[in-house]
Amino acid sequence: MNTSPTQAGDTPVGGHHVHGSLLSLAISAVGIVFGDIGTSPIYAFRETFGGHHRLAPDPMHIYGVLSLIFWSMMIVVTIKYVSIIMRADNKGEGGSLALLALINRKSPDAKWSMSIVLLGVFATALFYGDSMITPAMSVLSASEGLMVVNPGFEPFVLPIAIAILVGLFMIQARGTAKVGLLFGPIMVIYFIVLSVLGLSHIVQAPEILWALNPMYAVEFFRIDGVKAFLALGSVVLAVTGAEALYADMGHFGRNPIRVSWLFFVLPGLMLNYLGQGAMIISLDPVAAQAAIFNPFFLLAPEAFRLPLVLLALMATVIASQAVISGAFSLTQQAIQLGFIPRLRIAHTSARAAGQIYIPAINWALMVAVIALVLMFQSSSNLAAAYGIAVTGAMFIDTCLLAVVLFSLWHWNKLLAVLVLTVFLVVDVAYFAANLTKVPDGGWFPLLVGLIIFTLLTSWSRGRKLMLERMRESAMPLGIFIKSAANSASRVSGTAVFMTSTPEGVPHALLHNLKHNKVLHERVVLLTVRIEDVPYTDETRRCSMSDLGQGFFRLVIRYGFMEEPNVPDALKNLGNCGGATFNMMDTSFFLARQTLLPSSRPGMAVWREHLFAWMLRNAESAMEFFRLPTNRVVELGSQVEI
Repeated sequence: MNTSPTQAGDTPVGGHHVHGSLLSLAISAVGIVFGDIGTSPIYAFRETFGGHHRLAPDPMHIYGVLSLIFWSMMIVVTIKYVSIIMRADNKGEGGSLALLALINRKSPDAKWSMSIVLLGVFATALFYGDSMITPAMSVLSASEGLMVVNPGFEPFVLPIAIAILVGLFMIQARGTAKVGLLFGPIMVIYFIVLSVLGLSHIVQAPEILWALNPMYAVEFFRIDGVKAFLALGSVVLAVTGAEALYADMGHFGRNPIRVSWLFFVLPGLMLNYLGQGAMIISLDPVAAQAAIFNPFFLLAPEAFRLPLVLLALMATVIASQAVISGAFSLTQQAIQLGFIPRLRIAHTSARAAGQIYIPAINWALMVAVIALVLMFQSSSNLAAAYGIAVTGAMFIDTCLLAVVLFSLWHWNKLLAVLVLTVFLVVDVAYFAANLTKVPDGGWFPLLVGLIIFTLLTSWSRGRKLMLERMRESAMPLGIFIKSAANSASRVSGTAVFMTSTPEGVPHALLHNLKHNKVLHERVVLLTVRIEDVPYTDETRRCSMSDLGQGFFRLVIRYGFMEEPNVPDALKNLGNCGGATFNMMDTSFFLARQTLLPSSRPGMAVWREHLFAWMLRNAESAMEFFRLPTNRVVELGSQVEI
């Protein structure tokens, strides 16, 4: 039964509420939010010992690694993300871009604004690299469990993983609402199985619980400092997905995610990691050396290994789905905030606004993921590429948090410096350890991040320059109305001229008057403005001003999580100039700019060409704003940047 809005499970999110009891929302969060971090036991412990920098599976190393895993989860996930960063929500929404929008809205005049914007954009770029590696890594590692069941499955591992991944991307266009209903229960079963498997081995070697003592991590560094540092590059795999807790906060609210993590997910993960350690120290050295290359699946008795592989495959598909959906949501935010060109966005659910599908992103991710699987061939090789994007994003989140603590929350400076120092030491250590992976595969997410960062910043800068050039050449509106209203012929109907800036005369209006020599009875200059909040209040959606002579200035506001729909907004607007908007009597005029790169100061010529290419391939404003196709007139203009 749903709780009332004042109860714990009904969390306000950006002008609306996430409905449901705390328990039901917590279970749903298990299915969506924790898929990535939940599948890490399949490969994290294994890679620390059997990866590129191998460790002897002896008690000293096992206790040290388990201690590092536990305290990483406590510092990075529990304290940093769950306890502190999740409090920095933008009207209920989380994630790097939402946090960036919050900082810009609350402190727009700060001197470091540009640096913060660039950090936030780079974190976004790194997320795309991570969203390519996560599906490849998780599905491939689960598929490799078949070799534990029967070594004869080895030739089929790669084809099975590719088939699963292709199928996953193929179903995105159909939507995941129905499949999503199964995510929560499947992941609940998965975490229960993790706990049971871990406990079954802990009871045989209960001394493994001493690994929770942080002194074992300290001892690891004291005795074997270089290997301990290198081990951090694999230990961090245990906390990949921590940023998803923050990014997905808007779907479930803060409290359900906290409850899920503290009382269900964290215990399940640690029981499994401790169980893997207990199993290894219970074996003789030769058997331990063999078991360390796939301890997760060896936790289960032989008869249950195949069902465990199938359950792990389902969990990795769910984790991959969460990352893909996250890429869609992040792209939508980036489009609305002006970092990515307009792309076609399809809604796959009539009831859930967040269920979207972006074909361009879907197919680009699929090609990249399949290429990764074919390039690296095994999850162990992929592990070298995994982690650097995550640790980079975590470091950036700490930098953004520093701005929040000092400028928005005004924490005590000593306390803020102490907290940030702990987080930065951990983040820098993990990032530095992952830099050693660059030659073996860590270059891939960095290359992807650099390419996407270049695209995002080129679009943002180019768009700003284009608007400035258009503003420079725009005629003052007052002068235009006085001269045009008396000289041009007026025809019946309404003309809506879409314009990016609320000042000056739109180019489309000038061209229409120049070529057609007529003005409509009612001329509306319409600007769609994206606010730095996820959702805008319906009561302030539109603002209209009468400019006289049948001219009106209309501004329609949307949040960065909302889909602009101009016809719907006009229908709800009501009276304008003595009449409501009748779509059959309304024409929409759009300007399609052709860019002419030049040597004028502002941006390198190669970036101007890149921006021009992105503009040509962007979705038309007609489709993006949901304008009726038979009521749109496009007029071209040239802009030199």
